Amino acid sequence: MLRKTALAKEGHCATFGSAGARTEMPGCSICMANQAQVREGATVVSTSTRNFPNRLGKNTNVFLVSAELAAVCSKLGRIPTLAEYMEAVGVLNKDSENIYKYLNFDQIEEYVENAKETTA
Repeated sequence: MLRKTALAKEGHCATFGSAGARTEMPGCSICMANQAQVREGATVVSTSTRNFPNRLGKNTNVFLVSAELAAVCSKLGRIPTLAEYMEAVGVLNKDSENIYKYLNFDQIEEYVENAKETTA
């Protein structure tokens, strides 16, 4: 099952949407014609791979962060202190087997089947 399909099936995409979050195709976003911008002067955390002046909006403060830090920021509604981050990461580490299961492509049946059919 593809990651986004699995996340939708498990109800996570609805949770993201109700919180106002968006998920985009992995990459630099702008390369895929994603010109989405935020309100002027906003502070934003992004898991994108690119950042440069006015990338996400006029006079914005954009911080490129890991998926883990983005999750903590989204839960708090702000950038956490180091103590808050470490506390949240402790929760992530405790449940890492379930949280990071989508990164094990060699264990996802659809990926394994597609790989068998791929030729060099």
